[in-house]
Amino acid sequence: MNSDVLEVLAGGDLTVLGRVPTASNLALACRVSDGDAEFMCVYKPIRGEAPLWDFPDGHLAGREVATYLISDALGWDLVPETVLRDDGPADADLGPGMVQRWIHVPDEPSGPDPVDLAPLDEIADDQMPVLHAYDEDGRLVALVHADRPDLLRLAVFDVVINNADRKGGHILVDGDGHLYGIDHGICLHAEKKLRTVLWGWAGRPLPAESSDDLCRLAQRLADPDDVLTVRLRGLITDEEIAAVRRRARVLGDDGVLPMPPSERAIPWPPF
Repeated sequence: MNSDVLEVLAGGDLTVLGRVPTASNLALACRVSDGDAEFMCVYKPIRGEAPLWDFPDGHLAGREVATYLISDALGWDLVPETVLRDDGPADADLGPGMVQRWIHVPDEPSGPDPVDLAPLDEIADDQMPVLHAYDEDGRLVALVHADRPDLLRLAVFDVVINNADRKGGHILVDGDGHLYGIDHGICLHAEKKLRTVLWGWAGRPLPAESSDDLCRLAQRLADPDDVLTVRLRGLITDEEIAAVRRRARVLGDDGVLPMPPSERAIPWPPF
């Protein structure tokens, strides 16, 4: 947890730079500044959330913050620093919302995309096929993702948070090669809703250290007085916290990633 970044996100002055056009809910690229500290962030006002039939209205921002807290508790650093603010940019007047540190993706990445489409005869040794489909030219291609440890950890994380929408576009790699997952508004439901493009490791064992981390997370969530449990209780329901604990315990004890339950387990479009 970078407390300095969190303090700036929570109390700094927000200035709108523009709208993120690819976001399904209102998302604004902003500059946040506090004294000498200044950097980019994304602000998602609760007022700009589109209603969903299976998630309560006005709760997506809180789920983004809860997901960050779980990532931080695991020590996995998979989600950029995220806070919930009572106020947004003074020049936007959109009220409370989620603010998250912006991840700068270089124009020319140093390596292949974590998730991509590849012709069947061009799948690299370090790529894992997930789904076969036809591209816009009628060629048979495969949806693939990289076989890299940090992406495997993100796949494990998505099971724990019950991510209902892990698209390829929600996986970013910064200029230092650090991988992050973003857009966690529709996570943490108590019912099974896992939909992800990261099924390449389905049925395979977890790294031993990941299993240990998950068991420790489950133990913390079993303690109603643990600071993590207390903070999550202000963001999601007790039933949802219990479901996170259960998923972490089962996955940590079994040590094997689940199999996709059906074809609907892959979000569409996948990017």
